[in-house]
Amino acid sequence: MITVSDKASVYIKDLMVKENHAPNTFVRVGVKGGGCSGLEYVLKFEESEKQEGDQIFEDKGVKIVVQMKSLLYLYGTELDYSDGLNGKGLFFNNPNATRTCSCGESFAV
Repeated sequence: MITVSDKASVYIKDLMVKENHAPNTFVRVGVKGGGCSGLEYVLKFEESEKQEGDQIFEDKGVKIVVQMKSLLYLYGTELDYSDGLNGKGLFFNNPNATRTCSCGESFAV
């Protein structure tokens, strides 16, 4: 399961409205090879059909879709939002990551 913090939920819903996304829009979360730690997070809005192997989660009114192969790396992850001095934006609290890069965009397991 992938969860969404209260702050991330508000941010995502506001962004969907500002960018005029359709009501059926979901957040696709995934993992791909790359980055300085070996794996990179993928995060984007999608309005297309779900694909074979997609797992669907909904938390705090945000629908999240993730491929099963990515879910192996992301299970138990919380999508959070920070608006602090060290950076503004969404980030992943991933309990499976053994190390992360300093920018938080890549990780290793």
